[in-house]
Amino acid sequence: RAWELEGRPLRMAVNLSGQQISTDGLVGVVRGALERTGLSPRLLELEITEGHVLKRVEHCIDTLRALKALGVTLAIDDFGTGHSSLSYLKRLPVDRLKIDRSFVEGVPADHDDTAIVATILAMARNLGLAVIAEGVETEAQLRHLSAAHCDEYQGYLLGRPLPAEAIGARLA
Repeated sequence: RAWELEGRPLRMAVNLSGQQISTDGLVGVVRGALERTGLSPRLLELEITEGHVLKRVEHCIDTLRALKALGVTLAIDDFGTGHSSLSYLKRLPVDRLKIDRSFVEGVPADHDDTAIVATILAMARNLGLAVIAEGVETEAQLRHLSAAHCDEYQGYLLGRPLPAEAIGARLA
């Protein structure tokens, strides 16, 4: 919230566990946290993995719709590694897909990884979803993903995880 007040609104991504996404009170917990902190809902991104949704599909879809109604951003993390069906993808009210690093690591040298990433990017564009590539560690990966119109990148090439204090100093 402090960064937002300083005019540097940064989106914070939070991974949800399978237990959390299946909990009946999750929407109330998120709503309460937003109210207590005063954080703009658009700056909170909640990440789920494909496998967590499949355990209680209808409940998860209802929960995700309620979370989306709060104004938070929803993302599927580690996309491509779960056992999901594409039919679920079109039903989930998500905004973003995060391509798992296992596919990104072979780009652009490995033909199969490059083809999978291109397919995910095309599918996401057609579904109106933004895409984040996880595990970007080389300039060649970044150049290829940029040329392929990937929306965002995450990985050690761009910066290692930092505590909040260090992020504030880096932004100054």
